[in-house]
Amino acid sequence: MTRGVTIDRVSFGYGATAVLDDVSLDVARGEFFAFLGPSGSGKTTLLRLVAGFGKPGNGRILIGERDVTGLPPWSRNVGMVFQSYALWPHMTVAKNVAFGLERRRMSRAEINRKVAAALELVGLTAYASRRPSQLSGGQQQRVALARTIVIEPEVLLLDEPLSNLDAKLRVEMRSELKLLQRKLGITAIYVTHDQEEANAVADRIAVLDQGRIQQIGAPTALYDHPANRFVATFLGTANLIEGRIVNGNFSGGGLVLGGIGGPDGPACISIRPQDVTLGTPGLGAAATVEVYEFLGGVVRYQLRMGEQRLVVDMAHRRDQQAHAVGSAVGVSVDPQQIAVLR
Repeated sequence: MTRGVTIDRVSFGYGATAVLDDVSLDVARGEFFAFLGPSGSGKTTLLRLVAGFGKPGNGRILIGERDVTGLPPWSRNVGMVFQSYALWPHMTVAKNVAFGLERRRMSRAEINRKVAAALELVGLTAYASRRPSQLSGGQQQRVALARTIVIEPEVLLLDEPLSNLDAKLRVEMRSELKLLQRKLGITAIYVTHDQEEANAVADRIAVLDQGRIQQIGAPTALYDHPANRFVATFLGTANLIEGRIVNGNFSGGGLVLGGIGGPDGPACISIRPQDVTLGTPGLGAAATVEVYEFLGGVVRYQLRMGEQRLVVDMAHRRDQQAHAVGSAVGVSVDPQQIAVLR
């Protein structure tokens, strides 16, 4: 793997409060990588250390083969897009984009050429003379991107850049971000707490919690094969059922399943809502429908199965009869879709 960014045993804290604890990972050159985790997990702090807004207490950070741990932000050749966009309100779009180039004392002709190219890349050529207050949120986001990519950084850092946009625009912009990153071939690191967003844009994801990396992998690998309970529940909805495995058979929470991998003894299994099949009573484990929710393309049920609550998602079909609240159903699960957690 050609290295884009290397984080080598990095720790960081404020006084006695640890924020990051011995974090190590490698981002390949040209990769779209995401730091994913809840508030307080350390993901934004880690991004800011890569940018140079702080120095690790221990460990080092490399960009390519260059150790940048002690270098200031302006010596790292990275570009950062902030959550707030951080645009100059008194400057036009073109002046905002030109700002970094002017600081580098480029010629006016070169600045004009690069600004025009960056605005064309993000589809804002016609808005060059406007000010940020005259733009929509999505357009301001594009200005922030253009201002960052115009300096041709080696690494693009994005700190929850879509969080200020409405849901529909977020979906549109994340697709545009992915296409832009691919077109530029730039290494990108994206911070978010939104697992759907991370799944949509990232080649790989590092899941963080309490300053530690819980798991690193491709989105589908993390979703299908979570390393622990935290990853299983943070990357979408998961039914966690405690029980025991004996000779490949799991029993717990009212379920008895064969063909389960894992050593004998106490175990926790993770079942995704879409991997549960509902049928008539007597076919599979017995359960009762407690909650019914229509979510558009999906119908979500919450079932009671003894002491266990189970969330089940089924694709909606026009005029299909739903299972009524209070009705009895049979529950079956494909053992190949079950993850055994440690």
